[in-house]
Parts: sequence; C-alpha cells; structure tokens
Amino acid sequence: MWKYLTRRWKYLTAKLGGRFDETADPKVQLEQAIGEAHEQHRRLKDQAANVIANQKQTEMRLNRAIEELEKVNRHARQAVVMAEQEAGDGDGAKAESYMNAAEQFAGRLITLEQEIESLKSLHFQASEAADQAKAAVAQNAQGLQEKLSERQKLLSQLDQTRMQEQVNKAMTTLSESVGGDVPTFNEVRDKIEARYAKAKGVAELTEGEGSAEASMAEIEAAARNSEARARLDQIKEQIGMELTTGSD
Repeated sequence: MWKYLTRRWKYLTAKLGGRFDETADPKVQLEQAIGEAHEQHRRLKDQAANVIANQKQTEMRLNRAIEELEKVNRHARQAVVMAEQEAGDGDGAKAESYMNAAEQFAGRLITLEQEIESLKSLHFQASEAADQAKAAVAQNAQGLQEKLSERQKLLSQLDQTRMQEQVNKAMTTLSESVGGDVPTFNEVRDKIEARYAKAKGVAELTEGEGSAEASMAEIEAAARNSEARARLDQIKEQIGMELTTGSD
C-alpha cells in the first residue's frame, strides 16, 4: 500500500510539474534562472571573501610573529652583550641577571620560531585556498556573463517565436472558418467586392443619365438662343423700317 501511495504521489507531482512547465511563461522562468545565477555568484563571492580574509589574517599573524622574533632576537643579543660586560667589570650578580634574561629571550625565540613555521604552513595553505577561491569566482563570473549574453539571445528568440505564432494563428484565421456564425475573411472580401461593384454600376448608370439630361438641356438652350436672335433681328428690322418711314 505504501509503495502504491508513493508511486501515486510521484506520478501526481510529475503531472502537475509538467502542466506547470507547459503553462508557465518562459520569459519569467528565464528571469528566475538568471536571478538564481546572480544569487549563486553572490554566495560564492561571500565564501571566497571569507577564504581570502583568512589568508590575510594568517599573513598578518605571520608578519607580527616575524617582527616579534626580530625584536626578541635583538633583546637576547643585547642581554648577552650586557652580561659579558658586567662579567668583565666584575659584577657577577648583574652578569647573572642579564644572562637569565638572555635565556628567557632565547626560550621566547624558540617558541616564536615554532609559531612562525606553523604560520608559514598555514599561510601557504590559505594562499592556495585564496587563489582557488579567486579562480572560482572569476570562472563563475565568466559563466554568469555568458548566461547574461545567452539571455538576450533567448529573449529575442522568444519574441520572434511569439510573433511567428501570432502570424500563424492570424493566417489560420484568415483561411479557415472560425465558427458557424462568423464569416471567413474570404467571404467578407467577396461581399465587400460585390457591394463595391454594384455601387460602381449604379454610379455609371447615374452618370450616363446625367450626361443625356445635360445634352438635352444644352440643345434646348441653343434653340432658345437661336429663337432669341431671330426675334432680335425682327425687332431691329421693324425699328429700321419705322425710322425710314418717319424721315419721309
């Protein structure tokens, strides 16, 4: 029973994951992946900074130990010199005191030398670790930069893909019927062209009728003008005859 439930749970998880991958926005997922890459690089830099800090601290401890060794060595030499001088002057007590101090300085020298050898080993290991950390950060930075460059390419491809999908969808809509109550593009085009052709035909008929009516009006106007000129000639002739009769 437990195995069945386990297999069932894995199946449902895989199914839901597959559905999520199908419906998720690739651009959002890409930005999430880039954000995670940035976060990984930040964590790597923090770890590398700790390694480098350890190397720097070890180096400072080593330098302090070397400085302390040089100072203690000078003090030990000075103590020996002063002990010999006091011994030469016959002051045995001071000579013994200075020699005891010289022995203490010598013991401190031994301790410092052992500490320095240990610090040198630690510093060497820390330096190697720091170099490896720097190399890891540089390599990861290069990989991150490559991902950022690839991100721009992928975003461009995604935009082109979406545009092509829209074009394909539009072309399918134009060439296929989208439903019984929605006409296709070709049907609408034929309907518009039929109405346009009919309107052009009516316009041509109207234009022909207008031309005939205009010609008839022009002929009637010419006839009226001819009659008017004839009547005017008659009036002129009557006036001429009246003037001639009056002069007699």
